[in-house]
This record gives sequence, C-alpha cells and structure tokens, in this order.
Amino acid sequence: MSDLPTNLYRAAQCRELDRLAIEEFGVSGNMLMERAGEAAFNVLRDTWPEAKRIAVLCGVGNNGGDGYVIARLAHEHGLDVTVLQVGDITRLQGDALAALQRLEGVDVTPNSYEEQDLAQFEVLVDALLGTGLSGDVRNPFMLAMNAINQCSTPVLAVDIPSGLNADSGMPCGLAVQADCTITFIGMKQGLLTGAAADYCGRIVFDDLKLPAAVYERIEPAATRMAYAELQSLLMPRKRASHKGDFGHVLIVGGNFGMTGAARLAGEAALRTGAGLVSIATRKDHAAIISSARPELMSHGIESGEALKELSARASVIAIGPGLGQDSWAQEMLAMAVARNLPLVVDADALNLLAQIDMQRQQWVLTPHPGEAARLLGETPRRSPLIDLPRWDVWLKNLLPPWS
Repeated sequence: MSDLPTNLYRAAQCRELDRLAIEEFGVSGNMLMERAGEAAFNVLRDTWPEAKRIAVLCGVGNNGGDGYVIARLAHEHGLDVTVLQVGDITRLQGDALAALQRLEGVDVTPNSYEEQDLAQFEVLVDALLGTGLSGDVRNPFMLAMNAINQCSTPVLAVDIPSGLNADSGMPCGLAVQADCTITFIGMKQGLLTGAAADYCGRIVFDDLKLPAAVYERIEPAATRMAYAELQSLLMPRKRASHKGDFGHVLIVGGNFGMTGAARLAGEAALRTGAGLVSIATRKDHAAIISSARPELMSHGIESGEALKELSARASVIAIGPGLGQDSWAQEMLAMAVARNLPLVVDADALNLLAQIDMQRQQWVLTPHPGEAARLLGETPRRSPLIDLPRWDVWLKNLLPPWS
C-alpha cells in the first residue's frame, strides 16, 4: 500500500487522463497498451515465477487488448498460454484490434470461452471488463466470471477486477475475486473503497510513463491518507505528560437495553489515546459500565442540565452509541448540540439530527450504509456510500466546507 499513489481518481477522470496523454501529449494508444501489457506480464512473472501454464480471459474492449499483449509476451517467453475469448471478437476495434493482430502474428489464436476447465491452468489473467462497465454484469461475462471465482487457480486482474465499480468499489452484481490487481495511469478510488478489499488482493500501480504534466490537468477526486503521514501526527508523548494533556472525550448514549454500545465506544476512545473518557448514560447503567471498565468514568445522567454540567470538562462529545430516539435521547442531543463543542454524531443521533435544521463546521457524521440509505430514502444496496456523488452532495448540503 505504501507504494501506491495518494491521488485517487474516478473512472471518468482516468479516461480523461488517457485521452490527454494520447491527444495532447503524443503518447499513442498502442504504446500505452503495450506498456500496460508488459507491466502486467512482469507482475505475473514476479508473483508466480514457477507458473508455466496460464490462461488469459479477454473481453472485447481495451481491457481485452491489454490481455492480448500479456498473452503475446507470455508466448514469447516460452510459457504455455491459452487465450479464451469472451464476447463477440468481431466487435474489436482500434488499439485492441491491433493488439489481437500482433498476437495472431506470433501464431496464437484466441479460443471462444465455452466453459473450459480453468483448474488446468496455474494462473488466470482477468482481462474481461474494465472501468467502462455500466449496469450489472451479464452473460457471457457472468458465466466466465463465475467460473473464475469457483476455481482455486490464482488470478491476476488487469486494471480492475472485472465487474468491480471503479468509483464505489462495489460489485456490479458480480465481480472477479483476484489475488493481485495491477492498475494503470490513475489510481481508481474504487480499488480502495466499498467492498474492494474482498476483490482486489494485492494492488500494484503503474503510471505507464505518462508525463507529469498530464496529471496536473486533472484534480484528483480524493486523496489517500498514507500511513507515513498519519504516523507523523502521532508524535511520542513526553515522559512528563499526564492524562490531562490528551483531551477529555464525553460519550453520550447507552439507553435502556443498549449499554454495550456506549461502553465499546469508551474503550475505543481510550485505546486510541484519549487521556480521559467519560460516559453519560442512563442512571441504571452507570454502575454496570464502571464495574466492568473502571477506567471509564461513567455517570448516570437523566437531564439536559446534568449533561451540561458534565460536558463543561469535555474536549469533544461523541453522541449516538445506543442512544435511542425517546425523550431522553432528544434531550441529550439538544444539550450536546448546544454545547458547541466538536461533535461526533453516530447511530440514532443521526436520525434525530436529521430532524434539526442546523449546521456546524466541527461535526463529524458517521453513518453506516444502512443508516445513510434510510436518511436519504435509498435502499442499502444503492446507498449513498455506493453512489458517491450523491453522498458528497448530501454532506455538503448538511455541513459547510471544513476550514
């Protein structure tokens, strides 16, 4: 992960980077395809150096063109390579068609995929579908992708695992489960979001030697927070320091029947370095939490005024774990908001907050997909965490830009 670029792009932006390289910087599409195929082949050889029999499953777009280059290089290096064509090969055009012709020039001819036994190969190369997929995967690609996933043979995905949405990281009905993915030109944000971790395996990036000026033309959609940068924020603590130097977190929650959520949030705050952690919970729950976790300062709070007094010592408030939505929960949220401290809003506090017309710069909202879907009138499968543009718009409407 440390070798991956920090700038992340959406699929449309990656296509624009590709266009700029070709049309304005004079890098031919054929050259980019050759570089992509060579980079992928090198990863294949480095990852599975003993493999001799490989199958390259190709689609009918540029992703398939990359596959043809990989297959040609494998043949030239003495490997036993089989090319399995999925989709109508007569649809090929442009750079992909040229790559096919170069492959046939070394006497390798693609065979139509007809449910051949993929277990006979030592490595499978997924060059079926790229970032241009719209809608759910359909046959004949679904048939081939299911076969890949049901086979124990290791898989190298080219640019992106087929069927994985390059923007959201969610499968389009179905996606190939790769052991390694090599991606090109721009780091797709969908390789690091959503369910991508279950499909990508190890990720390798190659910029195909694009000029740096190409990237200056496109602003990234997001920036990956690299561990080295985050680590620099966690400086060693002074030996003479004490708990009062590291903030006081107040967690508000733990309504009847939901004690555990507030306790878990308190434990997490301590584990991540908070100097002091207080929990404002129902009176009946305070002793239960304190007996199990004496390091958490648990308080029975039954009124907004009591919460106001307790919060006077807090640096930040986290409200919502096990909060509920009854009158007690509403009073707790009203007081937490009135304190005008940095606020983390979670779980039922989000549902209550949705009924309040206000904005703050120092709030962090943490809905899971189901909560976000409910608040936006979506279903969890098509929640705003999947449809990133709408999620972004919703946040911007609720909160002003952070300073």
